[in-house]
Amino acid sequence: MLLAYIYWDVTPHIVRLGSFEIRWYGLIFATAFLLGFGIMRSIYQREGKPVSDLDSLLIYMLAGTIIGARLGHCFFYDPSYYLSNPEAILQIWKGGLASHGGAVGILTSIYLFSRRRRDRSYVWLLDRIAIPTALGGTLIRLGNLFNSEILGRPTDVDWAFIFARIDNHPRHPAQLYESFSYLVIFIMLMTIYRRKGPELPKGLLTGVFLVSVFSARIGIEFIKVRQAAFSEDMALSMGQLLSIPMVLLGAVIIVLAIRGKNKSSSVHNVS
Repeated sequence: MLLAYIYWDVTPHIVRLGSFEIRWYGLIFATAFLLGFGIMRSIYQREGKPVSDLDSLLIYMLAGTIIGARLGHCFFYDPSYYLSNPEAILQIWKGGLASHGGAVGILTSIYLFSRRRRDRSYVWLLDRIAIPTALGGTLIRLGNLFNSEILGRPTDVDWAFIFARIDNHPRHPAQLYESFSYLVIFIMLMTIYRRKGPELPKGLLTGVFLVSVFSARIGIEFIKVRQAAFSEDMALSMGQLLSIPMVLLGAVIIVLAIRGKNKSSSVHNVS
């Protein structure tokens, strides 16, 4: 019966020499940023923005993502441990990054970057960075698969994975569900941008990104093993509770973007 499932026994290490190691997750994480850089470069070239600024933007986003994701994991999912052992917060090599914290970190880093670029507003940057961010989510969840983490609940579906490094229970490949969802969202955002480009209402892509990504997260969380032990007896997981405000915020941004576009069109028509 076990042969009906996918037996996953992949080592998370690509190369390991003593204490030095290169992990699949790290390689995929770096690839996500490099691909994102390429996408942003094409956007900057299309809209006549200085490509040289992208080096600084990449540094801002990398710092914001790592710091935000790490602090999010520590204080959203296991606050009692990390408050009692604050030195463990810096031990990022032991794993532990939270996408919600990463989102907050990205929002903050982009705001800091935009303060010195008057020709590129905060919302302008958010709209365009939403595109490679969705692709980054696609790849990072593949990194979670190589780490045998972010596990799904036990199931008997034909495509279930047995994560040999964890146990012998067939489980939902939740990492792949999320990865595929984010890939679809990336394609959708890229298609919208290519068709409308600079004519898009300000904030629309940001709103669509927040609603679609975190709605997918809410749905997939139902078949995932809960990461926060204290949420086991709660109706919703911590991931779902953190996603709901993001969805609502995205919906508000979409409404404001459409209203702003309509008002702008009305003014032009009157003129």
